[in-house]
Amino acid sequence: MNPSLHIGHSRIRKEGRAKVTGEAQYTDDVRMEYMLYGVTVRSSVPRGILKGIEFGEGIPWDEFVIVTAKDVPGELNVALIERDQPFLALDRINHPEEPVVLLAHADRYLLEKARAAVHLDIEPLPPLFDLEESLACKEVIWGQDNLFKKILIEKGDVDSVWAGAAHVVEGEYKTGSQEQLYIEPNGAIAVANAEAGVTVWGSLQCPYYVHTALKALFNLPDDKVRVIQMETGGGFGGKEDYPSLIAGHAALLSLKAGGRPVKIVYDREEDMVATTKRHPSRTRIRSAFDAEGRLLALDIDFALDGGAYLTLSPVVLSRGAIHAGGPYRCPNTSIRARAAATNTPPHGAFRGFGAPQSLFAIERHMDVAAAQMGMDPIALRKQNLLRMGDATATGQIIKENVDLPGLLDHALEKLDYSAKKENHRIHNASLGPIKKGLGFAIFMHGCGFTGSGESYLASVAGVEGRADGKVHVLAASTEMGQGANTILSQVVAEVLKVPLEYVEVVRPDTALVPDSGPTVASRTTMVVGKLVQEAAIGLRQTLIQSGFLKVPYDGEGFSSAVKQYIAKNDHLKAYSQYNTPPQIVWDDQLYKGDAYTTFAWACYAAEVAVDTRTFEVKVEDFVAFQEVGRVLNPTLAEGQIEGGVAQGIGYGLSEQVVWSKGRMANGQMTNYIMATSMDIPRIRVYFEENPYPNGPGGAKGLGELPMDGPAPALLNAVQDALGTSAPREIPLTPERLMDLLDLMDFLEPSNV
Repeated sequence: MNPSLHIGHSRIRKEGRAKVTGEAQYTDDVRMEYMLYGVTVRSSVPRGILKGIEFGEGIPWDEFVIVTAKDVPGELNVALIERDQPFLALDRINHPEEPVVLLAHADRYLLEKARAAVHLDIEPLPPLFDLEESLACKEVIWGQDNLFKKILIEKGDVDSVWAGAAHVVEGEYKTGSQEQLYIEPNGAIAVANAEAGVTVWGSLQCPYYVHTALKALFNLPDDKVRVIQMETGGGFGGKEDYPSLIAGHAALLSLKAGGRPVKIVYDREEDMVATTKRHPSRTRIRSAFDAEGRLLALDIDFALDGGAYLTLSPVVLSRGAIHAGGPYRCPNTSIRARAAATNTPPHGAFRGFGAPQSLFAIERHMDVAAAQMGMDPIALRKQNLLRMGDATATGQIIKENVDLPGLLDHALEKLDYSAKKENHRIHNASLGPIKKGLGFAIFMHGCGFTGSGESYLASVAGVEGRADGKVHVLAASTEMGQGANTILSQVVAEVLKVPLEYVEVVRPDTALVPDSGPTVASRTTMVVGKLVQEAAIGLRQTLIQSGFLKVPYDGEGFSSAVKQYIAKNDHLKAYSQYNTPPQIVWDDQLYKGDAYTTFAWACYAAEVAVDTRTFEVKVEDFVAFQEVGRVLNPTLAEGQIEGGVAQGIGYGLSEQVVWSKGRMANGQMTNYIMATSMDIPRIRVYFEENPYPNGPGGAKGLGELPMDGPAPALLNAVQDALGTSAPREIPLTPERLMDLLDLMDFLEPSNV
């Protein structure tokens, strides 16, 4: 096997120097001549009928650009999965941050004064905030039954099992909202006029999502709408669908301003209260085991709170439902999944996309079941883990040589599980207030879009030779801190056998790059990387077959060949389009078959210390062991895992969105408690390589995987520390833990 030139090596980030030196331009860094600034006037009422808009005294309103729903030239609602969310409310208010009026002015201070002077006359209607009440249709606020989507996954016959089972274990598990808290808030700049069309620059993940929404909003053809991604300071899903809304707002103001540029950049509070978050969830599990602990049946009811509009709830629900059974073989499975409407701002994409919610439930449930049956949670899992040839809940046959027991053993060995377990037993028997525990979670994450999603997208990516002898990567995949530009460059440079500096990734711009799909779903490296790999092979073959490139060659020889080819033929481009791997079959209606072309697999193990006086949970050690195919860039891969684990620790222990009448009450970084470096232990990251043939260089997706495991591993460790399976809701804040436990069990008189 030939040694790799770039694959498997830690190359320096392509965009690193520009970001470190300040050369990189983010949306709010850009200044244009005659630029106006825009703001949004929002409802404070969760549900009602908009009766009128009043503009207060003391403001020179004739100086302002003012846009309402009546100024929309095309489709009022955002084009996404379903067109139910208005860019601006026309007559109905469905959540407390509903945008109603847009204002623009050159003076930012006067603009804020004017925003406060706009009064919305709203006739209130009964709001609905509780997920269970929505599921029960206590008040119908969306469609006929409040359901954005419902899914049923069935395998075998669960009803035939209960009577003969040795053990039946039931449990309910809840997860809260989570704010993405990216470094850079949402922002967009737009120039729009009737003749030239619309151009938008912004901080975003999915240029073609925004492109589609703007075409409908302005009733324009493809070539009259252009979307350009600026440097993007993080996304985590929070800039997947929401940028369509803010881009539309900036463009509507620009159109009414006669084509003057308009910039809208949210401050942190507006970004936190108004934009999408992770869906809250409730999962009920009923499980049956035989006397030896073999899993016989799983009956799962999985529900998501979608907020006021559909946005991406159906696809979040799909992934959550498919992962709800975890990495376990179970002959009889029933998974009922529903996403319902409430009168909060819409929930949307967040790293993990539904899987963290359902995997939290099943991994907590396995520890709860082990405790109830008097079994070791390690032994219980080992005899139930999927192996090659087993079928998942959707009937997907595992064709890879998956060694989940081995992953589990490796993770526990790195944590020094056996020795620590004995030490903790002795420590916890003392009268001290600190109780220590160990926990783990074993899980998987489907790579790429669910089901037929990738086939439907039919993504295209390409490479282009340039007159200077370099090669450009043409893809809509965005760099937002995860290292996409570096990875795609490594893949192309590996194929072409040239130095990395010979390859550059073109900034995503819908006028210049093809639609390679959104930058989501752990698909950039595996799916788009494979496309640019194939395109690079095509470009290289073109040069060889035309006689311009002689093998063997060095970097200068390749560059010279590119220059000569372009001098004679004007251009040198090669494209590749996604084709579903053979033998992948999926039924969208029945939810049966191959839900993903492959899965990434992992086991995470944690050590915690619980202070029974303050009810704080301190994470003292954390091991992340995963199989993600082949690792293309070890440094970037390790960084992805560390970042995901840090977010997962926050999700599990501290990041609580406080809702008050449908509004986020703690929309500031001073009281939304994100885990900091002081709360995160050293995260020990390990990879086991098992190259995947349909990924570039053998790689799978890994970006979302680390979000799935930390929360259940931590709560399993808390159960181990305290000897109670009561904690079943996250985040497990000190207040919540205090409410759950009988304090007298832990606070001996000598410790009070």
